[in-house]
Amino acid sequence: MAGKNVVIIGAGLGGLCAAIKLQEAGHTFTIIEKMDRVGGTWAQNTYPGVACDVPVALYQFSFAQSVNWSRAYPQGAEIQAYAEEITDRYQLRSKIHLGDEAVSAEWDEVTKTWCVTTASGRTKTGDALVGALGQLNRPNWPAIEGKDSFEGEVLHSAAWDHTVSLEGKKVGVIGSAASAVQIIPEVAEVADHLTVFQRSPNWVVPRRDVAMSAEEGVLLMTSPELAVKLGAMNREIIYEQADTYFWQVFKWTPEGRAAYHRIATNHMAAQVPDADLREKLTPDYPIGCRRILISDDYFPALMRDNTDLETTGIKAIEAGGIRLANDKLVALDVIAFATGFETTGWRWSVDVVGRNDTHLNQVWADSPEAYLGITVTDFPNLFVLYGPNTNLGHNAITFMIERQVEYMIKAFDGLDKAGAKAMTPTRAAQDRFNAQLQADLAGTVWADPACNSWYKNAQGKITQNWSHNTADYAKAVAEVKIEDYELV
Repeated sequence: MAGKNVVIIGAGLGGLCAAIKLQEAGHTFTIIEKMDRVGGTWAQNTYPGVACDVPVALYQFSFAQSVNWSRAYPQGAEIQAYAEEITDRYQLRSKIHLGDEAVSAEWDEVTKTWCVTTASGRTKTGDALVGALGQLNRPNWPAIEGKDSFEGEVLHSAAWDHTVSLEGKKVGVIGSAASAVQIIPEVAEVADHLTVFQRSPNWVVPRRDVAMSAEEGVLLMTSPELAVKLGAMNREIIYEQADTYFWQVFKWTPEGRAAYHRIATNHMAAQVPDADLREKLTPDYPIGCRRILISDDYFPALMRDNTDLETTGIKAIEAGGIRLANDKLVALDVIAFATGFETTGWRWSVDVVGRNDTHLNQVWADSPEAYLGITVTDFPNLFVLYGPNTNLGHNAITFMIERQVEYMIKAFDGLDKAGAKAMTPTRAAQDRFNAQLQADLAGTVWADPACNSWYKNAQGKITQNWSHNTADYAKAVAEVKIEDYELV
C-alpha cells in the first residue's frame, strides 16, 4: 500500500484521533495547531466550572482509555490533560506544530496535493487534508447596543480572563445555556451579587456526577488493565442507554418525550420550590428542540439570596451596567457573556480552496453540506471531522469522530486499490445523501415549527445534526462506496 502524507489542521481530540489512526495504518502526517497546546476546545475554554456533559466513560476514545479521571463528568482541565496524555502515549509531539495558525489550504490539480500556508508563512504539502477545526472555538458576541461603553470588566466564556477577580463584585451573566449553567454556580459562590440575564429558558436534567477519591484512583492504578476493562463495560452500558433510550427524545417518540419531559420537570420541582421562578425557568418549546442541559447545581445557584434571575429583555449596555427594556438599570462591576459560539455559519478560519478556485467558506455560506458529513464535492482528498450534520444531541461526538477517521483510512485503501491519487464525491451522490438526510430529519423534534435553535440556518434547514442515532451513522460509513466518488 502506498502511504499517504496528510496535513491535519487542528490538534483537538479530532486531530489527535486522525493522527493516531493514520500512524497505525502506515501513513505520515503533520498537525498544524494555532494554540500553544493540544486539546482544541478544551484548551481554549477555561471558564469557571467548564466540564464535559457526556460521561467520560463514553467521551474518551474507545482505543485510548485512561484511568486518570477524578469524576464521571470530568472538568475541562482533565480532558485537556487527557489530550496531552494520548499525545505522549502515541508519540505525536514531533509531528505537531503549535502556535502557528493555518490561514489557507489550496488544492493543486496538477500535483494532486494540498498546500497549507500558516500565519508565519510556513507551507506544508500533503496528499490529503484533514479539517479538524471543530466548531466550538469562535466566541459569539451578541449585538447589544452600547456593548463597548461599559466601564467595568468584560468576560466571555470562550476567552475567560482569569486575572479578573469576581470576589465581592456585582456580576452580570448574560446567557442561560450550556456554558452559563456551568459558570453561574461558580460565580454565585464568590460574587457579592449575581444577576443572570435569561433570554429564554432551557430544559435541564440531573447530572448525577460522581467524584472519585484519591484512594480510589490509587486502587485503579494498581491494576490499570482491570480499570480499563471495567471502564469498557461501563462505556457499553452508557452507550446503549444514550443511543437507544435518550435518542427517542430527538426522534420524537411519545414515550421519549414523556419520559424526559417528566425527568426535567421533576428535577426543577425538586430544586426550585418557588412557583413563580419555576414558571420563568420552564421552556415553551418541546424538550430536545435545543440542547438539553445537564446540571445538579444550576437551579440551586438561582435560589441563593445573592442571585437574581432577570427575564426582562436587555435594552442596552451602559457605562455602569445593563439597561433593561423596562428602563431599569442593573448596576454591575463585571459583565460575563456566556453566549456560546458562532456555529451555523460554518466559517472556518482557514480559507480552503478546492478545484476551479472553489472556496469552501463560500460553498458553505448559506447551507453547508457534505457527503456523509466527511467529504465535499470539488474538494478532493479533503476529510472533515465533525462536519455538517454530524452533531449530536444524545451521545458523544468522539464516537462520530472515530467512525469518520476509520472511513478516511478505508478511503485511502480504496484509492490504492483503484490506482488513483485522489477522490471527491460526485455531485449526484452528495445531493442524494443530503436529500435523504433532510427527509429523515423531518421526523425529528428539530423540524418542529416551534423549535428555533442553532441547529438550523436562517432558512430553517437543519445543518448541524445527524438524523438518526450513532449506531446508524456507523452503518452508513462502514463501507466506502467508491462508485459515489470521482477518482483522479
